[in-house]
Amino acid sequence: MEKKNIIFVAAVSLMLSGCGLYKKYEQKTEIPADVIGVPGAASAEAPLSWREFFTDPLLQQLIEQVLANNADLGSARIAVEKSEASLKAAKLAYLPSFHIAPQGTISSFDYSRAAKAYTLPLQMDWEVEVFGSITNRKRAAKAVLLQAQCYEDAVHSNLVSTVSQQYCMLQILDRQLEILTQTDALWNASLETQKALWENGKSYSTAVNQMESSYLNIKTQIVDTKRNIQSVENAICSLLGVSPRHIERSKWGSYTLSQKLAGGVSAQMLERRPDIRMANHVIEESFYHMQTARAAFFPTITLSGLVGWTNSGSGSVVNPGSLLLNAMGQLAQPIFSQGRLKANLKIAKLTLEDVKRTYVQTVVDAGNEVNEALADYQASVEKSKYYQRQIEVLHEAYTGTHELMDNGKASYLEVLTAQESLLSSQLSEAMNVYDGCQALIALYIALGGGGK
Repeated sequence: MEKKNIIFVAAVSLMLSGCGLYKKYEQKTEIPADVIGVPGAASAEAPLSWREFFTDPLLQQLIEQVLANNADLGSARIAVEKSEASLKAAKLAYLPSFHIAPQGTISSFDYSRAAKAYTLPLQMDWEVEVFGSITNRKRAAKAVLLQAQCYEDAVHSNLVSTVSQQYCMLQILDRQLEILTQTDALWNASLETQKALWENGKSYSTAVNQMESSYLNIKTQIVDTKRNIQSVENAICSLLGVSPRHIERSKWGSYTLSQKLAGGVSAQMLERRPDIRMANHVIEESFYHMQTARAAFFPTITLSGLVGWTNSGSGSVVNPGSLLLNAMGQLAQPIFSQGRLKANLKIAKLTLEDVKRTYVQTVVDAGNEVNEALADYQASVEKSKYYQRQIEVLHEAYTGTHELMDNGKASYLEVLTAQESLLSSQLSEAMNVYDGCQALIALYIALGGGGK
């Protein structure tokens, strides 16, 4: 008998290893080294936390408030808890289920004395794990949990990115408002000078009108900038889930972002991205669904039992009741299921192939985001020195032209041109610095930054 048991166990083990129903998912899709078109010397070392990357205390405080109050992140956390509950239930599927199903009947025939029968059973049902169906369902549930956690990380990163970008936008709008306010004072002085020249017969009224028109244009830009500041503040308040209010922020340039990533990045760093990790776990889930579909071709073994107390036995009612015992084993082998099992397996295989393609496209898109962010940042750095020199040249031109106008040696049109060119250059330089900041934030998030 012992020899037969050994042969039986060996045969079952051989069958299980041959069909591979207990095989674990192994990631075979790797991130190509050339997915990032601007390689650098950086290694796939531990990423900076968002608190290390964004050192501005007011920005840190704002990000923490958004992460604590944002509704989307709260929903993502709830999704994780739901998946945890599903995984726990999948793990408990290895154990038998018990339930009590008391029954009672009252019967009487031809006005005879009523017979009262009862049964108080404790029933057990147990699906025996033989061909991996329970194990694969459990592993699929774990993959779903990992996807939910990746989605929470993605929402977290997007919030960090959005808040930091809007915060930088507020700072650059403050800088633009400062430039416009200074320009307003200078152009007002030019207008007064032009009025004085006209009153003394050294200029024409058309010159005064042109100067005043340009001066009023600055006034409208100031109004627009203040309105834009209010709009961005309202957007941040929406993320915070509070009514519109003033957002405290540091002055532009008070704190700088980490330049650690600007020198170069490694393709392996993309593996930290929540969307890439999620796409990988989607493949994992689909793999285990395919394994479950394969296991459906094999027999299932179910054990059931009953123990209880009843006064209805052998077709008659007796009192007091007696102990009731019942046990049963069942093996069910699919023979013909109208093609459903084959169809389910084929669908599972096609789904697995499709999500693998999606994973590759996700990696390509991620690499493109990194390439774009790197290129934008490098372009911003390269343009910065040109803008700075341009401002110096235009400031000298404006000062010199204004002095010539005061001495009657230059027309108002030359002064207007010099003024507008200088203002345009100053605003462009500020926006270029902002673009570089945005590119650096985008690069940080594209490489999986913003983690907890």
